[in-house]
Parts: sequence; structure tokens; C-alpha cells
Amino acid sequence: MTETIRILVVDDHPLLREGVSSTLDAEADFEVVGEGGNYADAMRMAKALMPDTVLLDISMPGGGVETARDLHLAMPSIKMIMLTASEDEKDVMSALQAGASGYILKGIGGKDLVKIVRRVSLGDTFITPSLATNILVHSYNQGSSPKQTLLEKLNRRESEILKALERGLTNKQIADELFLSEKTIKHYMTSILQKLQVKNRVEAALMSQKLHNGE
Repeated sequence: MTETIRILVVDDHPLLREGVSSTLDAEADFEVVGEGGNYADAMRMAKALMPDTVLLDISMPGGGVETARDLHLAMPSIKMIMLTASEDEKDVMSALQAGASGYILKGIGGKDLVKIVRRVSLGDTFITPSLATNILVHSYNQGSSPKQTLLEKLNRRESEILKALERGLTNKQIADELFLSEKTIKHYMTSILQKLQVKNRVEAALMSQKLHNGE
């Protein structure tokens, strides 16, 4: 039996929010556990309902990027998807750096939305193709390497953990050093591996070392 993916939808436009929720809730493996309209709603409901995935509007009251960043710090296991009208590359990069795993433009069809939410909920990353192409072109023109761009996706806490990983510390040692639980470190580690697109902690440490050495 397939596990149900629990979803929280946060957008300050009630009609759009209700439409998205209805579309997702109609799927057998989805359950929309709550709806909100701003930063406060997102933080309160995420902590109370513990969803697997949260859909956020980048321009909602309180800020979608700020919400994603604080949610990721508090509950790193939650998958976050931006569903927004903004095609600004800076918004895309800010969302990814804040911890979002998906960036979808409003106006997407219901079937495509369902497929993408399912993919991201299961661990994939998705950016609307046209925006992804623009970001890659921009990165190339700026002379930044793809790996460096990946490293910049890490938030402050993930960067701290990666540096500790470089030093050869175990999850328990990292947890003790940062005054966090070992379970929380494991959640962060999963997020780090996904963002760096590596298979294990050894590959993550090696990539980090190469980048810091300027290779």
C-alpha cells in the first residue's frame, strides 16, 4: 500500500489556494491536511500538522522565501515547493537557497502539478524548465561552476554541518558540537546530499574540500 503524502498549502489568494488543494486532495496518495495564507499560518500549521510537503507562494504576507528558510531550519525533513507567478531568477535562487526543492509557475495544469508535487515529495528537485535554463545560462556567463552553484544552495546550518563533515566528524559528534539531536543532524544530512546531488556523506565531504581548495 502506498504511503499517503500529507500536504499543506499556503497562499494568500483563497480561490487559487482552494483550487490547488482540491486538485491535490483528489489524488489517492495525497491528503491536504491544512490551508493557510501567510508566514504565521505556515509556521503554526506545519508544527501542528507535520506535513510531508508544503506549497508556498513566494509573495504571500511574511514572505515565501523567509517562510521556507525558517521552516527548513525548524523541520528540515519537510519538502517545500514554491508555487508562484514570479519568473525572477533571483527569486528562484533565493527559494532554492532557503531550502525549497521545487519552483513551479502558477498557471500550470492540474495533472502536471500533481506529477511534480509527487516527484518532489519523493525526493526529486524540480524547477520550471524555462527558469532552470535561464539560471544555467546566467551561471555560465558569470563563470561560476555548476558545483559551486550547488554549494551555494546550502543554508547556514547545512554549511556548518558540511564543514564538520569535512573534518571527519560523525553525526553524533556533529550533534554534540552544534547542540542538536542526532536525528536532526540526519535530517540535515539528507537535505545536504540532495542539494549537492551526491550519493553519500563521503562524496559530499570530497566535493566541499575541492571547492574550498579552489579546484
